[in-house]
Amino acid sequence: MKITRAVVPSLFTVLNIFCGFRSLLHTSQGDFRLAAWFIILAGIFDVLDGVMARITRSSSDFGVEFDSLSDVVSFGVAPSFLVYTACLHTQQGVGMLVSAMPMIFGAMRLARFNAQLVGYDKDYFKGLPIPGAAITLAAFILQYDEEGAGVRGLEASLLVPMVVILSLLMVSTIKYDPFPKFSRKGIRQHPLRFTVGVVAATVLIVTRGEALFPFLVFYVATGPLRTVVQFIQHALHPAAKSVQEKDPEVTRVDV
Repeated sequence: MKITRAVVPSLFTVLNIFCGFRSLLHTSQGDFRLAAWFIILAGIFDVLDGVMARITRSSSDFGVEFDSLSDVVSFGVAPSFLVYTACLHTQQGVGMLVSAMPMIFGAMRLARFNAQLVGYDKDYFKGLPIPGAAITLAAFILQYDEEGAGVRGLEASLLVPMVVILSLLMVSTIKYDPFPKFSRKGIRQHPLRFTVGVVAATVLIVTRGEALFPFLVFYVATGPLRTVVQFIQHALHPAAKSVQEKDPEVTRVDV
């Protein structure tokens, strides 16, 4: 049996889905903090499989589909089960429906992404990427979990609107910047993004994750803020908007 280089990124996808499974196990055992960390670790492996696909030049339709199926587990099922068990189970039926939203809307977002996929390198994402939503929820649990007792008090009341907003952002058409590619070309094209990413990663490591939730809230907010700014710019300069609508080459590629 011949082993090709396309296996390399798939190995990281396997680690991604395995982390999602471990997160589910720890959630069922009441270890919510460790469950949240495994979702974050799955996000790291999700980035690495893309990096390895570019390094080995082995991007494929199989890799895209396998990655999406893994993401449904690690960033859909796992965070939904986590927020339900850690907090929203106290709200009975409503809590169950809200908790299911990251899983349902995340799967819809991935299906739309695959249906519209043309090529493998994109300038921006249409809608909040599912790992971003899942890791934001995991970071929230890390920030406010009371030593395995779950989320309580004022923070618990904030979880429902946050889950709803993150879920709706995933299926929206709001644009989000991807993290810069770890390559010379990626660094040259987006030096500011790369620098911010390195600084942010360093801060997260030094603070042991305490800055993770505020950083992700900032990232999530960048999409709606950019939409508002662009709406104001188009309102003030309608001629520029009409030029973009007539010439598709002016705009960047959707995903």
